[in-house]
Amino acid sequence: MRKLITKSLLLLILLVITCCNSIDLCEGRRGRHWRPNKGPLSSLTKKKGKGKTGSQHNGQGSPKPGLTPKPAVKPNPGPKPKPKPSPAQKPKPSPKQGSSPSPVQGKANPASPTPIIYNVLDFGAQGDGVCDDTKAFEDAWAEACKEEASTVMVPADYQFLVGPISFSGPYCKPNIVFQLEGTIIAPTNAKAWGGGLLQWLEFTKLRGITIKGKGVIEGRGSVWWTGTDDNIDPVRASMTSLSLLFFLYLISIFSMQALRFYGSYNVTVTGITIQNSPQCHLKFDNCESVAVYNISISSPGDSINTDGIHLQNSKDVNIHHNNLSCGDDCVSIQTGCTNINVHSLDCGPGHGISIGGLGRDNSKACVANVTVRDINMHNTMSGVRIKTWQGGSGMVENVRFSNIRVSEVQTPIIIDQFYCDHASCHNQTQAVSISGVHYENIRGTFTVKPVHFACSDNAPCSDISLTNVQLQPQKEQFHMYDPFCWQAYGELYTPTVPPVLCLQNGKPASNRVLSDHDTC
Repeated sequence: MRKLITKSLLLLILLVITCCNSIDLCEGRRGRHWRPNKGPLSSLTKKKGKGKTGSQHNGQGSPKPGLTPKPAVKPNPGPKPKPKPSPAQKPKPSPKQGSSPSPVQGKANPASPTPIIYNVLDFGAQGDGVCDDTKAFEDAWAEACKEEASTVMVPADYQFLVGPISFSGPYCKPNIVFQLEGTIIAPTNAKAWGGGLLQWLEFTKLRGITIKGKGVIEGRGSVWWTGTDDNIDPVRASMTSLSLLFFLYLISIFSMQALRFYGSYNVTVTGITIQNSPQCHLKFDNCESVAVYNISISSPGDSINTDGIHLQNSKDVNIHHNNLSCGDDCVSIQTGCTNINVHSLDCGPGHGISIGGLGRDNSKACVANVTVRDINMHNTMSGVRIKTWQGGSGMVENVRFSNIRVSEVQTPIIIDQFYCDHASCHNQTQAVSISGVHYENIRGTFTVKPVHFACSDNAPCSDISLTNVQLQPQKEQFHMYDPFCWQAYGELYTPTVPPVLCLQNGKPASNRVLSDHDTC
Protein backbone atom coordinates (compact mmCIF):
# COMPACT_ATOMS: atom_id res chain seq x y z
CA MET A 1 0.00 0.00 0.00
CA ARG A 2 2.82 2.40 0.89
CA LYS A 3 4.57 1.66 -2.43
CA LEU A 4 1.38 2.44 -4.35
CA ILE A 5 1.02 5.80 -2.56
CA THR A 6 4.66 6.62 -3.26
CA LYS A 7 4.30 5.82 -6.99
CA SER A 8 1.14 7.94 -7.18
CA LEU A 9 2.90 10.93 -5.59
CA LEU A 10 5.87 10.61 -7.94
CA LEU A 11 3.55 10.43 -10.95
CA LEU A 12 1.66 13.53 -9.73
CA ILE A 13 4.92 15.47 -9.20
CA LEU A 14 6.14 14.47 -12.68
CA LEU A 15 2.84 15.61 -14.21
CA VAL A 16 3.08 19.01 -12.45
CA ILE A 17 6.69 19.52 -13.61
CA THR A 18 5.73 18.59 -17.16
CA CYS A 19 2.85 21.08 -17.25
CA CYS A 20 4.97 23.88 -15.76
CA ASN A 21 7.80 23.34 -18.21
CA SER A 22 5.38 23.26 -21.14
CA ILE A 23 3.89 26.60 -20.10
CA ASP A 24 7.31 28.24 -19.70
CA LEU A 25 8.41 26.81 -23.02
CA CYS A 26 5.49 28.42 -24.87
CA GLU A 27 6.01 31.74 -23.12
CA GLY A 28 9.69 31.66 -23.96
CA ARG A 29 8.85 31.28 -27.64
CA ARG A 30 6.35 34.09 -27.83
CA GLY A 31 7.49 36.68 -30.36
CA ARG A 32 11.11 35.56 -30.40
CA HIS A 33 11.51 36.22 -34.12
CA TRP A 34 11.05 39.93 -33.55
CA ARG A 35 13.74 40.40 -30.88
CA PRO A 36 16.34 42.97 -31.93
CA ASN A 37 19.15 41.31 -29.93
CA LYS A 38 20.79 38.11 -31.11
CA GLY A 39 22.19 36.73 -27.82
CA PRO A 40 20.59 33.36 -27.13
CA LEU A 41 18.97 33.38 -30.58
CA SER A 42 22.24 33.19 -32.49
CA SER A 43 23.33 30.10 -30.60
CA LEU A 44 19.93 28.55 -31.21
CA THR A 45 19.88 29.20 -34.94
CA LYS A 46 23.26 27.60 -35.40
CA LYS A 47 21.74 24.36 -34.16
CA LYS A 48 18.56 24.64 -36.19
CA GLY A 49 18.51 22.68 -39.38
CA LYS A 50 20.79 20.00 -37.94
CA GLY A 51 17.80 17.87 -37.06
CA LYS A 52 16.43 15.27 -39.36
CA THR A 53 15.16 16.78 -42.57
CA GLY A 54 11.50 16.30 -43.20
CA SER A 55 10.60 15.95 -39.50
CA GLN A 56 7.16 17.38 -39.02
CA HIS A 57 6.18 16.13 -35.57
CA ASN A 58 6.08 19.50 -33.87
CA GLY A 59 7.99 19.16 -30.66
CA GLN A 60 8.84 15.47 -30.82
CA GLY A 61 12.47 15.99 -31.86
CA SER A 62 15.20 15.72 -29.24
CA PRO A 63 15.16 18.85 -27.04
CA LYS A 64 18.15 21.20 -27.08
CA PRO A 65 19.32 23.67 -24.41
CA GLY A 66 19.19 27.39 -25.03
CA LEU A 67 15.52 27.99 -25.77
CA THR A 68 14.48 28.43 -22.12
CA PRO A 69 16.34 28.36 -18.79
CA LYS A 70 14.53 25.11 -17.96
CA PRO A 71 15.30 21.82 -19.66
CA ALA A 72 12.78 20.98 -22.38
CA VAL A 73 10.65 17.96 -21.58
CA LYS A 74 8.84 15.98 -24.21
CA PRO A 75 5.14 16.87 -23.90
CA ASN A 76 2.54 14.18 -23.39
CA PRO A 77 0.43 13.43 -26.46
CA GLY A 78 -3.14 14.58 -26.24
CA PRO A 79 -5.92 16.26 -28.14
CA LYS A 80 -4.60 19.77 -27.37
CA PRO A 81 -2.43 21.48 -30.02
CA LYS A 82 1.25 20.96 -29.38
CA PRO A 83 3.79 23.82 -29.15
CA LYS A 84 6.13 24.75 -31.96
CA PRO A 85 8.83 22.37 -33.16
CA SER A 86 11.87 21.90 -30.96
CA PRO A 87 15.24 23.46 -31.79
CA ALA A 88 16.28 20.18 -33.38
CA GLN A 89 13.89 20.91 -36.20
CA LYS A 90 14.43 23.59 -38.82
CA PRO A 91 13.05 26.95 -37.63
CA LYS A 92 9.45 27.86 -38.24
CA PRO A 93 9.05 31.51 -37.25
CA SER A 94 5.95 32.63 -35.43
CA PRO A 95 3.42 34.97 -37.02
CA LYS A 96 3.69 38.66 -36.36
CA GLN A 97 1.19 38.59 -33.48
CA GLY A 98 3.36 36.07 -31.66
CA SER A 99 0.91 33.15 -31.71
CA SER A 100 2.30 29.74 -32.58
CA PRO A 101 1.71 28.27 -36.05
CA SER A 102 -0.69 25.42 -36.49
CA PRO A 103 0.91 22.10 -35.58
CA VAL A 104 -0.02 20.71 -39.00
CA GLN A 105 3.37 20.71 -40.75
CA GLY A 106 4.24 24.14 -39.37
CA LYS A 107 1.73 26.05 -41.44
CA ALA A 108 0.07 29.23 -40.32
CA ASN A 109 -3.28 29.08 -38.59
CA PRO A 110 -5.91 28.88 -41.33
CA ALA A 111 -8.07 31.32 -39.36
CA SER A 112 -5.37 34.02 -39.64
CA PRO A 113 -4.28 35.61 -42.95
CA THR A 114 -0.87 36.51 -41.49
CA PRO A 115 1.88 34.79 -43.52
CA ILE A 116 4.75 32.88 -41.99
CA ILE A 117 7.80 35.15 -41.79
CA TYR A 118 11.36 33.88 -42.06
CA ASN A 119 13.77 36.49 -40.71
CA VAL A 120 17.32 36.03 -42.00
CA LEU A 121 18.63 36.97 -38.53
CA ASP A 122 17.02 33.80 -37.19
CA PHE A 123 19.14 31.77 -39.60
CA GLY A 124 22.48 33.15 -38.44
CA ALA A 125 22.84 36.35 -40.49
CA GLN A 126 25.04 38.91 -38.74
CA GLY A 127 24.03 42.01 -40.69
CA ASP A 128 27.28 43.84 -39.93
CA GLY A 129 28.36 44.34 -43.55
CA VAL A 130 31.53 42.34 -42.93
CA CYS A 131 30.58 38.71 -42.25
CA ASP A 132 29.33 36.69 -45.22
CA ASP A 133 25.57 36.20 -44.75
CA THR A 134 25.00 34.22 -47.96
CA LYS A 135 24.36 30.92 -46.15
CA ALA A 136 21.76 32.50 -43.86
CA PHE A 137 19.87 33.86 -46.89
CA GLU A 138 20.01 30.45 -48.56
CA ASP A 139 18.64 28.71 -45.46
CA ALA A 140 15.85 31.27 -44.97
CA TRP A 141 14.84 30.87 -48.61
CA ALA A 142 14.89 27.06 -48.37
CA GLU A 143 12.29 27.21 -45.59
CA ALA A 144 10.15 29.90 -47.21
CA CYS A 145 10.17 27.91 -50.44
CA LYS A 146 8.11 25.20 -48.70
CA GLU A 147 5.28 27.54 -47.65
CA GLU A 148 2.82 29.22 -49.98
CA ALA A 149 2.62 33.01 -49.50
CA SER A 150 5.48 33.01 -46.99
CA THR A 151 7.84 35.96 -46.44
CA VAL A 152 11.61 36.21 -46.28
CA MET A 153 12.36 39.19 -44.06
CA VAL A 154 15.53 41.27 -44.51
CA PRO A 155 15.14 43.64 -41.54
CA ALA A 156 15.94 47.35 -41.42
CA ASP A 157 19.04 48.84 -39.78
CA TYR A 158 21.33 46.02 -40.91
CA GLN A 159 23.82 45.64 -43.77
CA PHE A 160 24.04 42.11 -45.15
CA LEU A 161 27.08 41.06 -47.18
CA VAL A 162 25.76 38.50 -49.66
CA GLY A 163 27.65 36.79 -52.45
CA PRO A 164 26.20 35.47 -55.73
CA ILE A 165 23.06 33.55 -54.85
CA SER A 166 20.13 31.96 -56.68
CA PHE A 167 16.69 31.89 -55.08
CA SER A 168 15.34 29.20 -57.30
CA GLY A 169 12.32 27.09 -58.05
CA PRO A 170 10.66 25.39 -59.83
CA TYR A 171 9.39 23.41 -56.85
CA CYS A 172 8.88 26.39 -54.54
CA LYS A 173 5.36 27.20 -53.43
CA PRO A 174 3.80 30.23 -55.17
CA ASN A 175 3.42 33.84 -54.03
CA ILE A 176 6.54 34.20 -51.91
CA VAL A 177 7.42 37.71 -50.71
CA PHE A 178 11.00 38.92 -50.31
CA GLN A 179 10.59 41.81 -47.85
CA LEU A 180 13.66 44.03 -48.19
CA GLU A 181 13.90 46.68 -45.46
CA GLY A 182 17.65 46.58 -44.76
CA THR A 183 20.62 46.86 -47.11
CA ILE A 184 22.20 44.05 -49.13
CA ILE A 185 25.76 44.78 -50.28
CA ALA A 186 27.83 42.96 -52.90
CA PRO A 187 31.27 41.46 -52.30
CA THR A 188 34.22 43.19 -53.93
CA ASN A 189 36.82 40.42 -53.95
CA ALA A 190 37.28 37.95 -56.78
CA LYS A 191 37.02 34.81 -54.61
CA ALA A 192 33.44 35.64 -53.63
CA TRP A 193 32.38 35.63 -57.27
CA GLY A 194 33.63 32.12 -57.93
CA GLY A 195 34.37 30.73 -61.38
CA GLY A 196 32.95 33.41 -63.62
CA LEU A 197 29.42 33.65 -62.19
CA LEU A 198 28.28 36.98 -63.56
CA GLN A 199 25.03 37.58 -61.74
CA TRP A 200 24.53 38.54 -58.16
CA LEU A 201 20.97 38.13 -56.86
CA GLU A 202 18.92 35.80 -59.05
CA PHE A 203 15.32 34.57 -58.77
CA THR A 204 14.55 31.72 -61.17
CA LYS A 205 11.54 29.65 -62.21
CA LEU A 206 9.08 31.01 -59.66
CA ARG A 207 5.31 31.54 -59.73
CA GLY A 208 4.26 34.69 -57.96
CA ILE A 209 7.38 36.33 -56.53
CA THR A 210 7.34 39.82 -54.99
CA ILE A 211 10.28 41.93 -53.87
CA LYS A 212 9.14 44.94 -51.91
CA GLY A 213 10.13 47.25 -49.10
CA LYS A 214 12.18 50.36 -48.43
CA GLY A 215 15.55 48.62 -48.48
CA VAL A 216 18.60 49.01 -50.71
CA ILE A 217 20.53 46.70 -53.01
CA GLU A 218 24.04 48.19 -53.12
CA GLY A 219 26.21 46.80 -55.91
CA ARG A 220 29.42 48.68 -55.03
CA GLY A 221 30.12 48.77 -58.74
CA SER A 222 32.92 51.33 -58.77
CA VAL A 223 35.48 48.53 -58.52
CA TRP A 224 34.07 47.15 -61.76
CA TRP A 225 33.89 50.46 -63.61
CA THR A 226 37.33 51.78 -62.66
CA GLY A 227 39.16 49.00 -60.83
CA THR A 228 39.99 51.27 -57.91
CA ASP A 229 38.34 52.35 -54.72
CA ASP A 230 39.92 53.90 -51.67
CA ASN A 231 37.59 52.25 -49.17
CA ILE A 232 37.22 48.67 -50.33
CA ASP A 233 39.38 45.89 -51.74
CA PRO A 234 39.05 45.91 -55.55
CA VAL A 235 38.11 42.75 -57.38
CA ARG A 236 41.12 43.08 -59.65
CA ALA A 237 43.58 43.33 -56.78
CA SER A 238 43.16 39.63 -55.92
CA MET A 239 43.66 38.35 -59.47
CA THR A 240 46.67 37.27 -61.46
CA SER A 241 47.29 38.97 -64.79
CA LEU A 242 45.94 35.98 -66.72
CA SER A 243 42.80 35.59 -64.63
CA LEU A 244 42.24 39.34 -64.82
CA LEU A 245 42.29 39.27 -68.62
CA PHE A 246 39.84 36.37 -68.65
CA PHE A 247 37.60 38.11 -66.10
CA LEU A 248 37.55 41.34 -68.14
CA TYR A 249 36.72 39.28 -71.23
CA LEU A 250 33.74 37.71 -69.46
CA ILE A 251 32.51 41.15 -68.41
CA SER A 252 32.83 42.38 -72.01
CA ILE A 253 30.54 39.66 -73.42
CA PHE A 254 28.13 39.14 -70.53
CA SER A 255 26.07 41.64 -68.60
CA MET A 256 26.74 41.63 -64.86
CA GLN A 257 23.30 41.96 -63.29
CA ALA A 258 22.62 43.06 -59.74
CA LEU A 259 19.09 41.62 -59.65
CA ARG A 260 17.86 39.13 -62.24
CA PHE A 261 14.60 37.24 -62.76
CA TYR A 262 14.55 34.27 -65.09
CA GLY A 263 11.73 32.03 -66.25
CA SER A 264 9.24 33.40 -63.73
CA TYR A 265 5.53 34.25 -63.86
CA ASN A 266 3.69 37.03 -62.01
CA VAL A 267 6.71 39.02 -60.82
CA THR A 268 6.48 42.28 -58.82
CA VAL A 269 9.29 44.62 -57.78
CA THR A 270 8.24 47.70 -55.82
CA GLY A 271 9.51 50.23 -53.31
CA ILE A 272 13.18 49.25 -53.22
CA THR A 273 16.35 51.07 -54.31
CA ILE A 274 19.00 49.45 -56.52
CA GLN A 275 22.22 51.42 -56.87
CA ASN A 276 25.75 51.21 -58.21
CA SER A 277 25.35 47.88 -59.97
CA PRO A 278 28.49 46.49 -61.64
CA GLN A 279 26.51 46.61 -64.89
CA CYS A 280 22.77 46.04 -65.46
CA HIS A 281 20.72 46.89 -62.36
CA LEU A 282 17.49 44.92 -62.94
CA LYS A 283 16.92 42.27 -65.62
CA PHE A 284 13.94 40.15 -66.65
CA ASP A 285 14.58 37.22 -68.96
CA ASN A 286 11.88 34.79 -70.12
CA CYS A 287 9.36 36.25 -67.69
CA GLU A 288 5.63 36.87 -68.00
CA SER A 289 3.26 39.22 -66.16
CA VAL A 290 5.82 41.59 -64.67
CA ALA A 291 5.14 44.78 -62.67
CA VAL A 292 7.88 47.23 -61.65
CA TYR A 293 6.80 50.40 -59.91
CA ASN A 294 7.83 52.96 -57.29
CA ILE A 295 11.47 51.91 -57.34
CA SER A 296 14.66 53.94 -57.65
CA ILE A 297 17.70 52.95 -59.70
CA SER A 298 20.85 55.05 -59.60
CA SER A 299 24.46 54.95 -60.69
CA PRO A 300 26.76 57.69 -62.05
CA GLY A 301 26.17 58.90 -65.58
CA ASP A 302 29.65 57.80 -66.60
CA SER A 303 29.37 54.26 -65.20
CA ILE A 304 29.85 51.72 -67.98
CA ASN A 305 26.97 49.54 -69.26
CA THR A 306 24.81 50.15 -66.21
CA ASP A 307 21.38 49.71 -67.78
CA GLY A 308 18.51 50.50 -65.43
CA ILE A 309 15.84 47.93 -66.40
CA HIS A 310 16.62 45.32 -69.06
CA LEU A 311 13.92 43.17 -70.72
CA GLN A 312 14.53 40.10 -72.85
CA ASN A 313 12.17 37.38 -74.10
CA SER A 314 9.47 38.68 -71.77
CA LYS A 315 5.85 39.65 -72.28
CA ASP A 316 3.03 41.46 -70.50
CA VAL A 317 5.34 43.86 -68.65
CA ASN A 318 4.28 47.06 -66.87
CA ILE A 319 6.97 49.51 -65.74
CA HIS A 320 5.74 52.75 -64.20
CA HIS A 321 6.37 55.50 -61.64
CA ASN A 322 10.09 54.87 -61.25
CA ASN A 323 13.15 57.14 -60.98
CA LEU A 324 16.00 55.90 -63.15
CA SER A 325 19.50 57.38 -63.47
CA CYS A 326 22.40 55.34 -64.81
CA GLY A 327 25.27 55.15 -67.29
CA ASP A 328 23.34 53.38 -70.07
CA ASP A 329 19.70 52.87 -71.13
CA CYS A 330 17.13 53.71 -68.46
CA VAL A 331 15.00 50.96 -70.00
CA SER A 332 16.34 48.50 -72.57
CA ILE A 333 13.90 46.31 -74.52
CA GLN A 334 15.53 43.40 -76.33
CA THR A 335 14.44 40.57 -78.58
CA GLY A 336 11.47 38.39 -77.74
CA CYS A 337 9.54 41.15 -75.95
CA THR A 338 5.86 41.84 -76.58
CA ASN A 339 3.07 43.74 -74.82
CA ILE A 340 5.42 46.12 -73.01
CA ASN A 341 3.93 49.18 -71.28
CA VAL A 342 6.35 51.79 -69.90
CA HIS A 343 4.98 55.02 -68.44
CA SER A 344 5.40 57.74 -65.82
CA LEU A 345 9.18 57.54 -65.49
CA ASP A 346 11.88 60.05 -64.67
CA CYS A 347 14.97 59.17 -66.74
CA GLY A 348 18.37 60.81 -66.54
CA PRO A 349 21.25 60.82 -66.73
CA GLY A 350 21.60 57.86 -69.06
CA HIS A 351 20.99 56.86 -72.67
CA GLY A 352 17.21 57.21 -72.69
CA ILE A 353 14.74 54.42 -73.47
CA SER A 354 15.82 51.99 -76.19
CA ILE A 355 14.52 49.08 -78.20
CA GLY A 356 17.64 47.10 -79.08
CA GLY A 357 20.33 46.68 -80.18
CA LEU A 358 18.70 43.91 -82.16
CA GLY A 359 20.08 41.41 -84.67
CA ARG A 360 23.64 41.23 -83.40
CA ASP A 361 25.80 38.54 -85.04
CA ASN A 362 23.17 38.01 -87.76
CA SER A 363 20.59 36.86 -85.23
CA LYS A 364 16.82 37.04 -85.55
CA ALA A 365 15.02 39.57 -83.35
CA CYS A 366 11.33 40.16 -82.74
CA VAL A 367 9.73 43.00 -80.75
CA ALA A 368 6.05 44.01 -80.92
CA ASN A 369 3.36 46.01 -79.13
CA VAL A 370 5.45 48.46 -77.12
CA THR A 371 4.04 51.66 -75.57
CA VAL A 372 6.26 54.29 -73.95
CA ARG A 373 4.38 57.30 -72.60
CA ASP A 374 4.43 60.10 -70.02
CA ILE A 375 8.22 60.20 -69.63
CA ASN A 376 10.49 63.00 -68.36
CA MET A 377 14.03 62.81 -69.74
CA HIS A 378 16.90 65.12 -68.83
CA ASN A 379 20.60 65.13 -69.68
CA THR A 380 20.44 61.89 -71.64
CA MET A 381 22.33 60.86 -74.76
CA SER A 382 19.18 59.70 -76.54
CA GLY A 383 15.49 60.16 -76.00
CA VAL A 384 13.44 57.32 -77.48
CA ARG A 385 15.51 55.06 -79.70
CA ILE A 386 15.31 51.94 -81.87
CA LYS A 387 18.68 50.45 -82.78
CA THR A 388 19.52 47.37 -84.86
CA TRP A 389 22.71 45.78 -86.12
CA GLN A 390 23.39 45.19 -89.80
CA GLY A 391 22.92 41.60 -90.91
CA GLY A 392 20.09 40.75 -88.51
CA SER A 393 16.59 39.54 -89.37
CA GLY A 394 13.12 39.68 -87.85
CA MET A 395 11.01 42.75 -87.20
CA VAL A 396 10.00 45.56 -84.86
CA GLU A 397 6.36 46.57 -85.20
CA ASN A 398 3.56 48.46 -83.49
CA VAL A 399 5.55 50.85 -81.28
CA ARG A 400 4.16 54.07 -79.80
CA PHE A 401 6.13 56.87 -78.08
CA SER A 402 3.73 59.39 -76.54
CA ASN A 403 3.93 62.40 -74.22
CA ILE A 404 7.71 62.50 -73.91
CA ARG A 405 9.26 65.64 -72.43
CA VAL A 406 12.98 66.06 -73.02
CA SER A 407 15.43 68.53 -71.51
CA GLU A 408 18.99 68.90 -72.82
CA VAL A 409 18.83 65.56 -74.64
CA GLN A 410 21.41 65.11 -77.38
CA THR A 411 19.06 63.45 -79.92
CA PRO A 412 15.46 62.96 -78.75
CA ILE A 413 14.19 60.73 -81.63
CA ILE A 414 16.34 57.99 -83.18
CA ILE A 415 15.93 55.01 -85.48
CA ASP A 416 19.34 53.54 -86.34
CA GLN A 417 19.59 50.38 -88.45
CA PHE A 418 23.37 50.80 -88.66
CA TYR A 419 24.05 50.51 -84.95
CA CYS A 420 27.65 49.64 -84.07
CA ASP A 421 29.39 49.89 -80.71
CA HIS A 422 32.85 49.29 -82.18
CA ALA A 423 35.16 51.57 -84.12
CA SER A 424 33.83 50.04 -87.34
CA CYS A 425 31.39 47.31 -88.39
CA HIS A 426 31.16 45.27 -91.57
CA ASN A 427 28.53 46.51 -94.04
CA GLN A 428 25.70 44.04 -94.61
CA THR A 429 22.49 44.36 -96.62
CA GLN A 430 20.15 42.28 -94.45
CA ALA A 431 18.46 44.07 -91.55
CA VAL A 432 15.75 43.79 -88.91
CA SER A 433 12.68 45.44 -90.48
CA ILE A 434 10.98 48.32 -88.66
CA SER A 435 7.38 49.40 -89.23
CA GLY A 436 4.47 51.00 -87.42
CA VAL A 437 6.38 53.43 -85.17
CA HIS A 438 4.37 56.43 -83.95
CA TYR A 439 5.67 59.57 -82.20
CA GLU A 440 3.12 61.77 -80.43
CA ASN A 441 3.63 64.89 -78.30
CA ILE A 442 7.42 64.84 -78.13
CA ARG A 443 8.49 68.21 -76.72
CA GLY A 444 11.51 69.90 -75.20
CA THR A 445 15.12 70.81 -75.92
CA PHE A 446 18.01 69.06 -77.69
CA THR A 447 21.75 69.70 -77.83
CA VAL A 448 22.87 67.95 -81.06
CA LYS A 449 20.09 66.87 -83.45
CA PRO A 450 16.28 66.68 -83.08
CA VAL A 451 15.53 63.63 -85.27
CA HIS A 452 17.72 60.89 -86.75
CA PHE A 453 16.17 58.22 -89.01
CA ALA A 454 18.90 56.00 -90.55
CA CYS A 455 17.19 53.02 -92.18
CA SER A 456 18.42 50.15 -94.30
CA ASP A 457 18.51 50.27 -98.10
CA ASN A 458 17.35 46.68 -98.28
CA ALA A 459 14.71 47.00 -95.52
CA PRO A 460 13.55 50.64 -95.32
CA CYS A 461 11.56 51.84 -92.32
CA SER A 462 7.84 52.14 -93.07
CA ASP A 463 4.68 53.52 -91.48
CA ILE A 464 6.43 56.11 -89.31
CA SER A 465 4.20 58.92 -88.07
CA LEU A 466 4.93 62.18 -86.24
CA THR A 467 2.27 64.19 -84.41
CA ASN A 468 2.87 67.33 -82.32
CA VAL A 469 6.66 67.05 -82.30
CA GLN A 470 8.22 70.31 -81.07
CA LEU A 471 11.94 70.25 -80.31
CA GLN A 472 13.98 73.40 -79.74
CA PRO A 473 17.78 73.74 -79.51
CA GLN A 474 18.99 74.23 -75.96
CA LYS A 475 21.15 77.21 -76.98
CA GLU A 476 21.06 78.85 -80.36
CA GLN A 477 24.82 79.51 -80.41
CA PHE A 478 25.58 75.79 -80.31
CA HIS A 479 26.24 74.07 -83.64
CA MET A 480 23.11 72.04 -84.27
CA TYR A 481 22.27 69.50 -86.94
CA ASP A 482 19.08 69.41 -88.98
CA PRO A 483 16.77 66.39 -88.90
CA PHE A 484 18.25 63.47 -90.83
CA CYS A 485 16.38 60.75 -92.74
CA TRP A 486 17.56 57.88 -94.91
CA GLN A 487 15.13 55.34 -96.39
CA ALA A 488 12.46 56.39 -93.87
CA TYR A 489 8.82 56.42 -95.01
CA GLY A 490 5.67 57.59 -93.26
CA GLU A 491 3.55 60.66 -92.61
CA LEU A 492 3.57 63.94 -90.71
CA TYR A 493 0.12 64.33 -89.18
CA THR A 494 0.91 67.84 -87.92
CA PRO A 495 3.69 70.32 -88.68
CA THR A 496 6.83 69.66 -86.66
CA VAL A 497 9.39 71.97 -85.06
CA PRO A 498 11.84 71.93 -86.69
CA PRO A 499 10.29 70.69 -89.96
CA VAL A 500 11.12 67.05 -90.68
CA LEU A 501 10.96 67.43 -94.45
CA CYS A 502 13.21 64.46 -95.09
CA LEU A 503 10.56 61.89 -94.10
CA GLN A 504 9.21 60.40 -97.35
CA ASN A 505 5.47 60.02 -97.79
CA GLY A 506 3.80 56.68 -98.33
CA LYS A 507 5.49 53.31 -98.46
CA PRO A 508 8.85 52.33 -99.95
CA ALA A 509 8.56 51.41 -103.63
CA SER A 510 10.93 48.50 -103.27
CA ASN A 511 9.24 47.07 -100.21
CA ARG A 512 10.44 43.47 -100.35
CA VAL A 513 8.37 40.40 -99.55
CA LEU A 514 9.39 39.07 -96.16
CA SER A 515 10.56 35.48 -95.97
CA ASP A 516 9.89 33.07 -93.12
CA HIS A 517 13.31 33.99 -91.78
CA ASP A 518 12.22 37.63 -91.51
CA THR A 519 8.78 37.18 -89.97
CA CYS A 520 8.17 36.63 -86.28
